[in-house]
Amino acid sequence: MDPAAPILEAERVSLRFGGVRALTDVSFAVRRGEVFSIIGPNGAGKTSMVNCISGRYRPTGGRIRFEGRDITRVPTRRRAALGIGRTFQNLALFGHMTVLDNIMVGRHHLLRSGFLRGMVYWLGGAQQEEIAHRREVEEIIDFLEIQHVRKAIAGQLPYGLRKRVELARAVALRPKLILLDEPMAGMNLEEKEDMARYILDLNEEWGMTVLMIEHDMGVVMDISHRVMVLDFGRKIAEGPPEAVLADEHVKRAYLGEADEAVSEPEEAVA
Repeated sequence: MDPAAPILEAERVSLRFGGVRALTDVSFAVRRGEVFSIIGPNGAGKTSMVNCISGRYRPTGGRIRFEGRDITRVPTRRRAALGIGRTFQNLALFGHMTVLDNIMVGRHHLLRSGFLRGMVYWLGGAQQEEIAHRREVEEIIDFLEIQHVRKAIAGQLPYGLRKRVELARAVALRPKLILLDEPMAGMNLEEKEDMARYILDLNEEWGMTVLMIEHDMGVVMDISHRVMVLDFGRKIAEGPPEAVLADEHVKRAYLGEADEAVSEPEEAVA
């Protein structure tokens, strides 16, 4: 595999819900080892794009490639096995389960012990496999500094800690590409600084490529290698953060003014 080749490529991706156009001919590539951010006003199509990549939505046009393989019609569960993990804009934890059990769910696709081996837990190797996976999970718990809540019920935790647990579960997949949908939404300044540090460490020390949706422009400027801007489901800019945020089309999009770069501004969804 060519290390210089993009890890993710979107080629003229379009998505419609009946008469609503969520995405129109969106093309971009994410380089291996970078932090790539998608920004844009509310309703620009950012989450729709991430949902197409993760397999939650199937594009009505275009293609998505992961490590050179066309995954446009690959089911979500198989995309996780290929190395794509994600968090959600709205928390999707199992609220009645402990933090440890929630993170262990992220290891499920890596389990090899079947039903019969599980019946002879002590003798069939299932115990050793579980111990190995627990060791991996404990490493993630230490990394994200949630040791003090590892046995707590996830649904009873403060919002900032629940966001961290959701990140831990995505990391438990050991993905090559991690999709983060507004990982800092609703956080205070201290929590945002911690989350930014975790994301940078995942990228630089754990070797994960990061695709992130984020509204906090300070965070985007600080940790992103490149940025893409969507407006009304269309790409209007892409490049280094400083250049993108200085772009006149981007300024007009955020100020709500009409922009000739966006034609056919039909209703879009987030």
